[in-house]
Amino acid sequence: MRDAKRFIIAFTYLSIVIALGLFVYFTFIKAPETCGDGKKNQNETGIDCGGVCTTVCEENVVGEALEIKEVAFVSGGVGVYDVLSKVYNPNDEIGALSFQYVFILKDASGNILAEKSGTSFILPQETKSLMELNIPLTGVPATVTFTASNAEWKRFSGYQDKPQINIYQRRYDQISSGAGFGEAYGLVSNESPYDFRSLSVKVILRDEAGKLLAVNMTEMRSVKANEERDFRLLWPAAFPGTVATVEMEADADIYNSDNFMQQHLPGGKFQEFSK
Repeated sequence: MRDAKRFIIAFTYLSIVIALGLFVYFTFIKAPETCGDGKKNQNETGIDCGGVCTTVCEENVVGEALEIKEVAFVSGGVGVYDVLSKVYNPNDEIGALSFQYVFILKDASGNILAEKSGTSFILPQETKSLMELNIPLTGVPATVTFTASNAEWKRFSGYQDKPQINIYQRRYDQISSGAGFGEAYGLVSNESPYDFRSLSVKVILRDEAGKLLAVNMTEMRSVKANEERDFRLLWPAAFPGTVATVEMEADADIYNSDNFMQQHLPGGKFQEFSK
């Protein structure tokens, strides 16, 4: 009987000590759970997002790997070369707001002559041309390789459609007199409701067999909705072969919010974007 009383007294005393300890810990020591403590607590579905937090958790989007459709190089003049790759995004609703790429030029012995890297973006179901121009080389290239990596995937949303940017009146002419060897012309038409700060225009020339002959590109600034603007690209140095096909592409980075100036809405209204 005495042992039972001792046990009850000891248990009661220990319970009081534990209760007081927990009270002190949760009241004065432990930091309160918040939506900015860098932890997944409360009823959050992610770290500091979802549940009681107003911040929506970002979706972890994973897309199928980009497919390399073509890699080639051509002479861009004395001692310089141009490289081209065509990349395809097989995903239906997922694009890459950013990915890294590397061109590597090698000689016949496998020695690396030059490496050229960069970053780009790609929309769902898009075939995109990537090119680097005027790469100086001390040797003669025999092969070129291309790799794409570190894609930051994002579900395509927030836009009615892909940007409608078309090129009309396409043509290529060889220069018979004056400076230069050849020149390409086109009329860029921004048929989307957005004013873009920057558009890129790329031109690819091929012979009848589809062999790459030459490439070139330019950038247009502040292209407004429904605006048409012509361009001219010059090849100062001669290249072998006869041009039979002229490919032209124009695109705008819609994943970069800074590339939008404003959106035109029905009734003559427009939506300003941050500058």
